[in-house]
Amino acid sequence: MGAGRTRQKEKVAATGNAIHIRWMIRRDMPDVMRAERASFEYAWTEDDFLRCLRQRNCIGMVVELSDRIGGFMIYELHRTRLHLMNFAIHPSVRRTGLGSLMVGKLVYKMTSHRRLKITLAVRERNLAAQMFFRAHGFKATRTLSNYYEDSGEDAYHMELKAPPYDPFDGFGVIGPVNRIAQYEET
Repeated sequence: MGAGRTRQKEKVAATGNAIHIRWMIRRDMPDVMRAERASFEYAWTEDDFLRCLRQRNCIGMVVELSDRIGGFMIYELHRTRLHLMNFAIHPSVRRTGLGSLMVGKLVYKMTSHRRLKITLAVRERNLAAQMFFRAHGFKATRTLSNYYEDSGEDAYHMELKAPPYDPFDGFGVIGPVNRIAQYEET
C-alpha cells in the first residue's frame, strides 16, 4: 500500500498545481454542480445539496486544484461511523490522485474523531466507483435491494473499518506519544 500512495503523490505532484481540501462553501455550488452532473446519470439537485448540508451532522468538503474545484464529498457524522453520502471527482481531473486524497482526508477524520468505520452505498452498475473504493480498502458487506428511488437500482453497502489502535506506533488517536523518548538511552 505504501508504493501505491507514493504513486498517487507522484501523480498529484506531476500536475504542478496547488491542491487544498477544505470545507465546502456556498460559492462552490456552481463547480460542485458541474462535477455532479458530469459524474452521475441521476445527479443531485442544488436543493438536494442544500437540504443535506443544513443538517447539523452533515459535512461538505471540496478539493481545490489551483483555485478550481476538482471534486467534493458529502458525509454524515454518526456516533460510531462516518457515512459518505456523495463523492465525485470531475471527469477532467480523474486519475490524478485527487480522489485518493479525499478518501485519505475522510480516513483521517474517522480516526481522529474516534469513529469505528466509514460506510457508503454504491450503485450496482457503478463499477468504477466500486473498484475505486475497493482499492482504498473498502469491502462490500451486503446488497441493498431497490436502494435508489430514482431508478429502483440496487446498491452495494461498503465499509472501511478503522485500523486497530496501537499505542506503541506513535500515531495513535488516543493522545500524543513522545516518539523521541523511545530512542533515548537510559
